[in-house]
Amino acid sequence: MTSVNLRNNESQDQLLKRFRKKVVKSGVLSTIRRKRWFISKSEQRRMEAKKAVRRYKRRQTKDSD
Repeated sequence: MTSVNLRNNESQDQLLKRFRKKVVKSGVLSTIRRKRWFISKSEQRRMEAKKAVRRYKRRQTKDSD
């Protein structure tokens, strides 16, 4: 479980921002979203392949600029 403690002279907004960063970094929300519906192994592999292609294309366009 992710938790944060209020530091000296820290506002509630800063505390909330720090908490959100910790939650994102821990991957809790992405795990929950992923496990919300059942996805077969073959579908997962297909999705990962598509993501890899997108990443590759994005890097290629970034390198060419």
